[in-house]
Amino acid sequence: MTTATYSADVPANAGWFTKSEAWLDQRGKGAWIAAMVLGFIFFWPVGLALLAYMIWSKRMFSKSCRHSGHRNARRQAWAAMKPSGNTAFDAYKAETLRRLQDEQDAFESFLERLREAKDKAEFDQFMDDREKRAKEMMETEDA
Repeated sequence: MTTATYSADVPANAGWFTKSEAWLDQRGKGAWIAAMVLGFIFFWPVGLALLAYMIWSKRMFSKSCRHSGHRNARRQAWAAMKPSGNTAFDAYKAETLRRLQDEQDAFESFLERLREAKDKAEFDQFMDDREKRAKEMMETEDA
């Protein structure tokens, strides 16, 4: 299999460990287990290190190694922030990201005001019900 198959997931300047990890991830959990077994056969500390890494990175107990979402999200966030070398595009990207951040802040502010209005309406309803019950209790005690 060529490096082009998994190179989309790996940055161009990635080290041998990252490339090996991506190569094994592309082939699934069986490839990780085979690498671990071979590591135990040829030099047991390598097998032990692979076992520890599989457990630490949650590859041992997950359904599949192919879709590690948190790593891909981190890679995409890093790629989005690094400069492209084209100043016009970088300025456009910075302006777009700023605008999107402003829109997100405005939306979060709107949601907060909506929650506060809902809480106030519920509290007012509670106070009205409490006042009504207190008035009914006084009327029943007077009678």
